[in-house]
Amino acid sequence: MRLHRLFVLGWLAGTASATAQVRPGIDVLLSDSAHLIAGRRLGLLTNQTGVDASGRRDVDVLLVGGHRLAALFSPEHGFRGLEDRPGLPDAVDSASGLPIYSLYGGAPRSRVAALDSLDAVLIDLQDIGARYYTYPASATQLMREAARRGKPVIVLDRPNPVGGDVMQGNVRTRVGDPDSAFVGFLPIPMRHGMTLGELLRLANDRLRLHAALTVVPAAGWRRSMYFDATGLPWVKPSPNMPDLESATHYPGTCLFEGTNLSVGRGTALAFQVVGAPWLDTTPVLGRLRERGKGKGEELAGVEILGVTFTPRAPTDGKYDGVELRGIRLRVTDRARYDPTKTAVALLAAIRAAQRDSLRFNERSFDRLAAGSELRRALVAGRAPAAIWRGWEAALARFRRSRAAYLLY
Repeated sequence: MRLHRLFVLGWLAGTASATAQVRPGIDVLLSDSAHLIAGRRLGLLTNQTGVDASGRRDVDVLLVGGHRLAALFSPEHGFRGLEDRPGLPDAVDSASGLPIYSLYGGAPRSRVAALDSLDAVLIDLQDIGARYYTYPASATQLMREAARRGKPVIVLDRPNPVGGDVMQGNVRTRVGDPDSAFVGFLPIPMRHGMTLGELLRLANDRLRLHAALTVVPAAGWRRSMYFDATGLPWVKPSPNMPDLESATHYPGTCLFEGTNLSVGRGTALAFQVVGAPWLDTTPVLGRLRERGKGKGEELAGVEILGVTFTPRAPTDGKYDGVELRGIRLRVTDRARYDPTKTAVALLAAIRAAQRDSLRFNERSFDRLAAGSELRRALVAGRAPAAIWRGWEAALARFRRSRAAYLLY
C-alpha cells in the first residue's frame, strides 16, 4: 500500500496523562511548525470548531500572527455551525472581512478561482467519530481540488471525541465518491476510531488523490481518551450535537434518521432519545429488559428509560410540537457500551412490538447503513446478535488495514 507524502509534526510535544491539556493542531502549527505557512497565501476550511486550546478562532490567531489568510471554506452547517439545511450560499466573515466559499452549496467556479490564488490549504474541523458525518467528505472534496492544482494541504488535527481505540458497527465495503456518497463514502465502520487527519490520509490513498498532505497532530492526545479528558472546550460540531453524551450514542442512534421515529432533534437530547406519537414504550422496554437479563452484549453499559419529549422546530421535520413517547439512552459504562449494537436491538424490539407502525425510509436508511442488508435483516426478524455477529470479520479486516493510517 503506497502512502503519499506525509509529515507528522509535534508528536513528541506532550505525552501527558489522561487529565493533561491536549493541544489541537492549530496550537502545534503556530508554536512548533509555523514555517509551513510562513509567507504563504492561505485558504482555511473550518467552522465554529476551528479554535485553539483557549477557544480563540483559527481565523483570528492566524491573522493576529501576521499570516496571509486570504479565503475561508465552510462545510455542512456553515461557517458558524448554525444552519441545518441544504444549499448554503457563499458568504463573508463579518469579523475579518474574508470571503467564505461554501462546500455545501455555493458557487463551484468561485471556490475554484479562490483555490487557484492560494499557496496552501489548511483544514481544521472537529469530526465526531461516526461514518455518517459529512465533514470528511467536504475535506476530501477540497483536498482533491487542491491536489489537481498542486496546492499542498495541511490538516490541523483534533481528537476523536469518542476515543480512537474502539471500532463498532458494520463496515462499508467499497470506496465511494465524496460528491455522490456524501454520507459515508469511505470504507469504514459506523464508529471508526480515527481522527480527521487519519481519515484524510486514508482518503488520499484509497481515492488516489496524490495530494501533498501534511497532518499536524493534536499533541498529548492518546487513543483511549474521550473528549472530556482532553481539557479542551466543547464546541458543538453541528446544531444537533449538543454534548459528548449525544456524540457517544450517535454511531447507533443516527440510524433512526432513516425511520419514522424522531431522534430528538429540536430538543436538548438529540440522539440520546428516540420516539414517536405511535410508540408504545411498555412492550419495547419489556423486550429490551428481558434481553438484558441474559448475556445481551448489545445492551451492556447503557441504561434504557421510558420518557416523553416534544420536538420544537426540528430540522428533520418530524413531529414539531407533538409530545412523543420515547426511549432515552444513558451511558453507564463507556468501556462496555456499543451504540451500534444497542441501536440494532432497539430497532428489532420496536419492529417486533409494533410491526405495522415502524417505517423505514429505504433510501435514507440504506445510505446510513451502507446498503440494504441491515434493513432487510430487521424486516425479516433476524435476532440482533445474529446481525452484529455478521459484522465481526469485516471489523477485524478494517482494524488491520487502518493501522497504516494511524498517527497516535
